[in-house]
Amino acid sequence: MGMLTGKIAVVTGASRGIGRGIALRLARDGAFVVVHYGRRRHEAEGVVSEIQQHGGAAVAIGADLSTIDGIHQLYSELDIALRELRGDYRFDILVNNAGIGQILTMEEATVDSFDEVMNMNVKGPFFVTQRALPRLRDGGRIINISSFVTRVASPSVFTYSMSKGAIDVFTRALAEELGNRSITVNAIQPGIINTEMNAGTLQHQDGQQYAAGLSTFNRWGEPEDIADIAAFLASNDSRWVTGQCIDASGGSRL
Repeated sequence: MGMLTGKIAVVTGASRGIGRGIALRLARDGAFVVVHYGRRRHEAEGVVSEIQQHGGAAVAIGADLSTIDGIHQLYSELDIALRELRGDYRFDILVNNAGIGQILTMEEATVDSFDEVMNMNVKGPFFVTQRALPRLRDGGRIINISSFVTRVASPSVFTYSMSKGAIDVFTRALAEELGNRSITVNAIQPGIINTEMNAGTLQHQDGQQYAAGLSTFNRWGEPEDIADIAAFLASNDSRWVTGQCIDASGGSRL
């Protein structure tokens, strides 16, 4: 029996990268996983297949979380799927992972680029969580994916950094709000992880040296490094931890 047997987890942006890693790990620990995707249906279905091949259970649901209509679509499909597959629309774990990276300085930013990153990285998680609260069981878990750029000044990703700063504040305020329901709320702050979002950095030797050199371990991170922390935060072992932003950058810029 896995630590999460009988639990239902919703992981946003789970078709690739960190989200995929978290979905696979939570399923391995026994959770039934809802693999949310934005546009990459084929990849999301691949994650579901991989989970099923290892004896787990999962379903893929697509929705654009940068719009309120898309968030409404997510929950209308989710309610139907969970009632059909599990007999109840409620769930236990929400992982707010869906987001976009954006390499733009303050000078390069436009109103459109600002709105794009804020809609996806701030408005999305806020309203996904707002809609989740009546569906989330008491004693549940909310895990937000932030970034080490909230600690390490990174002007090359200016608006992105601001968006993740909002997630850190959201995490603490929500933890206080939900304490009376025994729901923990924590954030993970990855450094540079080997995902498609960072492919531009990691495809060149200079970028590889930069990424590895940030960490005291002299390597960049892998999705599994983050997924294992998420597994702890999703489990009963983390019951006394809430409102925390956990640096997961391999000791970058200590």
